[in-house]
Amino acid sequence: MPLIKFITVNGETREVNAESGSNLMQVALDNGIDEILGECGGSCSCATCHCYIGDDWLSKTGKPDDIEQEMLECALEPAVNSRLSCQVNISDELDGMVVHLPAAQY
Repeated sequence: MPLIKFITVNGETREVNAESGSNLMQVALDNGIDEILGECGGSCSCATCHCYIGDDWLSKTGKPDDIEQEMLECALEPAVNSRLSCQVNISDELDGMVVHLPAAQY
């Protein structure tokens, strides 16, 4: 099971184990990561699961497709490393991935 490190805006780190084949949003919700809301249930239609992927992990998570990129425009403070966590699929290759959480989703 890959280990994912969620880092809050205050610098607190929460490490959780993720099941390969799930998505990052579901991992966050299942582990009480309150900064990820996931209001649309993972259908890439609300941007309330916005997060920032650690720079060293961007090549492993891939780039947002056109639909995700459009939704990221609705997120607060999007950046080049922004992703919707519902669109990041967990694989063994992501073991140790660092995910920075936003200050707010709205």
